[in-house]
Parts: sequence; structure tokens; C-alpha cells
Amino acid sequence: MNRFFYYVPDKILLVYLGLIMQELDQTVTIGATVPTGFEHTAAEEVLEKLEATARVSKNRGRIYFDITTDKLLKVHQLKSLDNLFVVVKEYDDYQFKPTKEEVQIDWQELANKLPWTNALEVWKLNNSIKKKKGRRKRTNPTKSDQCGNVDTKSTDTVPSDPEELCEDLEALEVKGNQRDVSSQPENYSETEKHSEIQDQESGVTPLKFRVTCNRAGDKHCFASNDAARDFGGAVQEFFQWKADMTKFDVEVLLNIHNNEVVVGIALTVESLHRRNITHFGPTTLRSTLAYGMLRLCKPQVSDVIVDPMCGTGAIPLEGVMEWQNSFFLAGDNNGTAVSRSRSNIKHILKRTHDGGRIMREHTPMDEKQPHTWMVSGCCTVGPTPDSCFSGLPLDIVQWDLCNLPMRSSSVDIIITDMPFGKRMGSKKKNWELYPLCLREMARVCKPGTGKAVLLTQDKKCFLKALSQMEGLWRKLHTVWVNVGGLHAGVFVLKRTAVVFGTTPEDVMEPHTATGSQKESMKDGSL
Repeated sequence: MNRFFYYVPDKILLVYLGLIMQELDQTVTIGATVPTGFEHTAAEEVLEKLEATARVSKNRGRIYFDITTDKLLKVHQLKSLDNLFVVVKEYDDYQFKPTKEEVQIDWQELANKLPWTNALEVWKLNNSIKKKKGRRKRTNPTKSDQCGNVDTKSTDTVPSDPEELCEDLEALEVKGNQRDVSSQPENYSETEKHSEIQDQESGVTPLKFRVTCNRAGDKHCFASNDAARDFGGAVQEFFQWKADMTKFDVEVLLNIHNNEVVVGIALTVESLHRRNITHFGPTTLRSTLAYGMLRLCKPQVSDVIVDPMCGTGAIPLEGVMEWQNSFFLAGDNNGTAVSRSRSNIKHILKRTHDGGRIMREHTPMDEKQPHTWMVSGCCTVGPTPDSCFSGLPLDIVQWDLCNLPMRSSSVDIIITDMPFGKRMGSKKKNWELYPLCLREMARVCKPGTGKAVLLTQDKKCFLKALSQMEGLWRKLHTVWVNVGGLHAGVFVLKRTAVVFGTTPEDVMEPHTATGSQKESMKDGSL
């Protein structure tokens, strides 16, 4: 079925719109990579926002779910997902041959019999969505350099449903050689569809592609590079595409986990976690990981949520974009980190100002004067945040973690990425820092209802500190995650009902940090 053609009279345009509407109702399987350990959290978001049931792959860090193609834009807006691909074919129990030569022949046969057409149509539709997003601020039509040679007028908004997409298609202007287009009979075969795709592409520069193989398992007679090379050669022969490892148009994915094989086509060029942060620190937390931690908190309306070591602000930024009825307060003792956080928030406000997604009416404040902010009814005087922050339920301040400028029992949720003692700080200093952190967090957190979600790779030190604070904190569960190749834990804690100041754990001074501890916190800024 032709999706792109060169001459579009009115009647043909109506046929085209009808075919697109039929395509939008088509069900496809989408695969997504997610932060390792947060597969079930991502599946919950898919169910909540797409009403689709996701299944977790045997290979950690991947989920799969079925959607109709009219929800493709919504998939790109999910916060838990890193990379997306459309599934061409899944094999739950693929029987690999015992020798490399036999496996190579299998790859050639596999490429010839795979149902490529639907996946390629989804890839084309996905490209049109990405181009629409890229043209939001453009005023002049721009030419697409791949797959169709169409000129499309820019629009102010991204189409979010089939009706809007069809309205945008009415502005489609196509130039080039004329072609006849007719509707397809019901018995239109897979071979004929594939032939038309090849015919369509024969008049333009061949698409560039590459094959990426991700393999796990020790019972294979081949390496990942062998599989990518052999399967890539078969794909090239089948489509007559041109191989290019860097400037490719289509990325074919070959995911192998023991006997599970999934062939897909990538829908993202770069990870979706690159969405909010523009000013990075030495150990900036991935946005998808920050979002997963926030979902573990289950924020409620009017909750006060604090990130006492915010670094570049990844956690409060994700929180304020998703849970606008909660109040987020973030800080760091490092002035550079606080400056980066403010710059990232300014970027978000500037980016969303025209769209109005998170902007609210606000009155500018005098940045030279200190202001008073409220934490659960407790009034505290602190540094004035940038005036643009008044559009969001969020404040960023510079503070001392061991002397937080908040009254006791005033915070609902504490969530933060603690210093690992690897690239920043040291494990030796963590032995002093962690107990003081947990003590001060217990002071400001509401007894009985307060929660804490803390990420650290220094598990031994953290568990020791937690055992010292067992009268104030109770561990609910732990989510093990991969952070930059490091095996880390997200510890979900519940504040006990004990009032701070009445247990043996409170004997040590909670509000004063030693010089070495302050140095540790400074070194541990994200």
C-alpha cells in the first residue's frame, strides 16, 4: 500500500486519508528499554496511560505491549521508557544451529520470511510524528530527506489523535514525478506490499541502514558482531538498502536472550531520557530513573516532597512535570549544583511557555529580597528562588543537609540520589555522612506516614547507617538497579510513628556537621 506518492489530486487525497485512518487502527507490538529494575514500574505507567498490559521480557530492562498506531505519539510521551522499537517478529524458543555456517544460512532465510511491511509502515508514521515535533517552531515548509520526498507545512502543535493527524495531512504538498494510486484489494498479499515498498524506494536514493545485535546467553556459537554482520547482509540483499553504521535511516534490532529472539525496527534515535536536563553535573541522574523513583513514592495531592541533595535537579524536574498538585522543594549545599538546577528549570519553562503545558499565572517576585515559603504550615525564611519558578510548585535553595531549614515533622516524602563514594565523595566519608543524613531526614519527615526513597551504590554503608536508625526508619523493600554500570539499590523506607527526639538515635547532635562531613557533602554533589 503506497503511503507516499508524488501527485495528489483531491480524490486521491481522500483515499490517502482513508488509508491512514485504517492504518491508525492497526495493532502493533511496541518494545521499550527501561532502567534495569524498573520494568514493573514502567508496565504500571503503560497500563495507566495507554490502558495496555505490558509484559516484562526475560532479558532485564525491556518490556513489550500492544497498541493501536493512533497511540504512537502517546508512547513517546511516557516517562519510564528509554528507547522504543516496533516488533517485526518474536520467537520465544528459537532453535539455533550448532555451527556458525548453519546459523549464517538461518539468518539469510529469516530475513526473507519476516513480515516487514507493517513494521516499516509504523516506522514511516513515527518519522512523520518526529518531523512534526521538530517543525513546531518553524514557519516555512521543509523537505524531508528520506522516505517519500514530501514537503509538509509546519504546524503549531503536534497531532495527538487521528483526527488532528488527518487535518495536518490536508496541508500535504507533494512534488516530483506523477504516480497513479488506487485502493488495494482485500486479498493484497505480503509479497505485493513488499514489492510496492521497493518500487517506491527505487526512484530515490536507497535507504541507509544498520543492524544492531544485543545478545545475552552462553549457549551460542556466534558473537553479537557475527549475528549483526550476517543478518545485516541478508537484510541488505532483501531490501537492496545501503549499509551505513553512522548515518543510517533505519536501525534494525536483533535482540537475543538465550533462545528468545526479537527482531525490531528502532523508533528512537536517542534515548527518551534526554528530555529535561541541559546543564549536566559530574553524575547527573537519568530522567527515566528519577521518574521511576518518584513512582515508588506514590505522591498524593498536596504532598510536600523534598530532595535534599538535588544536584542538577533531575528528580524535582520530573516530579513537577508529572505531579503538579504536590509541592517540591529541592536543595544542595553546592552552589554550582543549585545554579545548574535553576538553569534546567528555566530551560523547561522557556520550552513549555508557548505550549502552556505546565505554566501557570504567576506574579514575579523581587529576586533581591528574601521570601517566605511554607512547608506543611511551617513558615521558614530562605533564599529567594528565581522569579520564573513561581509558575511551578517548586523551589530550589542552597542549604546544609545536616541543618535543613524546615521544622520537624513537616515533610511527606524525601527522595534523593545519595553520594556513591565513587566518582564523587568517598566511601570513607559516607560512613559519617549517611547516619547524619538519615537522622536529619527523620527529623523533618512526618512520623507514621512519611516515606523516603533513597538511591545509593554504597549498600554496606547505607544498611549499617539504617540499622543505627532503626527506631526512626523501617525498610519496606529494595529495587536493585543499574546506574552507569554500577549495581545500586533504591531503598524505600517508612518513617516510624516515633516522635523525633524521644529515641536513643537522637542523642547525637542532628543539626551540626563536622568539617569532613561538610566536605563530603560538597564532594558528593551531583
